[in-house]
Amino acid sequence: MKRLLTLVTFLTLSHTLLAARTFNFSFAKDTIVKEQVDLAFTAYQRMFKVRLDSIQKDIPLDYNEYVQAYIDSYTNRKADIGRLLGLSKYYFPIYEKAFREAGIPEEIKFLSIVESELNPHAVSRVGATGPWQFMYATGKGYGLHVDDYIDERKDPIQASYAAAAYIKNAYQEFGDWLLAIAAYNCGTSSVERAIDKAGGAADFWAIRGFLPAETRGYVPKFIAASYVMTYFNNHNIVEQACAFGINTDTVMVNKMVSLNSLATQLQVDIKELAILNPAYKRGVVHGTPTVPRRLIIPQLPAAKYSALYDFLNTDGVVAPAALPSATYMAVNAADHRPAERPAFHIVKKKETLEDIADRYGVEVQDLRAWNGLKTAKVLAGKKLKLSQNIVATKKVVAEKETPRYLTYKVKKGDTLGALAEKFESTTDSIKQLNGLKKNALQPGMRLKISKV
Repeated sequence: MKRLLTLVTFLTLSHTLLAARTFNFSFAKDTIVKEQVDLAFTAYQRMFKVRLDSIQKDIPLDYNEYVQAYIDSYTNRKADIGRLLGLSKYYFPIYEKAFREAGIPEEIKFLSIVESELNPHAVSRVGATGPWQFMYATGKGYGLHVDDYIDERKDPIQASYAAAAYIKNAYQEFGDWLLAIAAYNCGTSSVERAIDKAGGAADFWAIRGFLPAETRGYVPKFIAASYVMTYFNNHNIVEQACAFGINTDTVMVNKMVSLNSLATQLQVDIKELAILNPAYKRGVVHGTPTVPRRLIIPQLPAAKYSALYDFLNTDGVVAPAALPSATYMAVNAADHRPAERPAFHIVKKKETLEDIADRYGVEVQDLRAWNGLKTAKVLAGKKLKLSQNIVATKKVVAEKETPRYLTYKVKKGDTLGALAEKFESTTDSIKQLNGLKKNALQPGMRLKISKV
């Protein structure tokens, strides 16, 4: 009996030792595999960081999991990115020129991918319009004109200069390009509040959690757009040809000119002419001798320029082809008046903003801006303004005046003299504007600095 018990004990111990050795081997094998996966993933991440570092210029292109998520999103949209690459051949040189002249980094052009994906007719759910997504009041404050005939928020040239001015103002306030980009999305006030909540840290990643939800992804998305528009070849993305000719000429027009009539006269595609001139809401360039308007045309054979000259210098009406009813003939501006429209409209039951916009020949986003509507819904009985010129709201006036000043948060080591030199102002002007009696500055103070 004792021998039997000893045999059983021996067999049990042997089985336990064998199981333990098998378990240890399996555990070690799993650990090795996990370490190999971790190493591979680290190398994968390092690849993106190295690529971003190699294209970084003035704006930090930080790499982290938020940026990676948007890189993955963009690289999975191969056809869309291929189309944007083609469009960028036309739009990016326009943006780069505006940014160079404003003295801000040219790589901010990639922000237009985030804003509108290079669509001059893009309109957001809150009414922001154009390639740089300006709200009506903000656009007006930065010199973008909107009336019955033109919406300069859709003009790639004019809107780019306005965007450059906004971003430059934000950079001068915060001294950080990523914060300036964040401010372009949510406004300088939201960034200021986030900085205060983060204990004064003037760094996007430090304040990210205190920013609006959309803005938290806005900067990572910009960095990802910068990456994918540069390294598209590494992700099997093929550039598509631009859908219209990118070689163009510019003509200044001092009268009313129909794009349809011009296309017929020059034998060019009206669709291409409309693409090149997206700001003209009715297909009419409404220039005057005092305010000539820019007309972008495809480059023409030399023989056609005489026809263009004759067309633009013809007095009276130009014989039209079969034109839509909303298109006007080329006539002297003094002889052309827009159709009369009432100042107000009372919303009827079941009537929508789209119905009202169609009836009076305006755009929905304009109706919303003129009447301070946050959504596209409108209640029956409401009195709507049908023009922005009836009464200027306090918000419009305030936003129009904002470009005259910038707000700067004093940092350690700042002096009045240094700030005056940095912002091309004077110490006396800064002191007077802020009611300062002495030259001493305290970190954290917010100073108004005149830009006039």
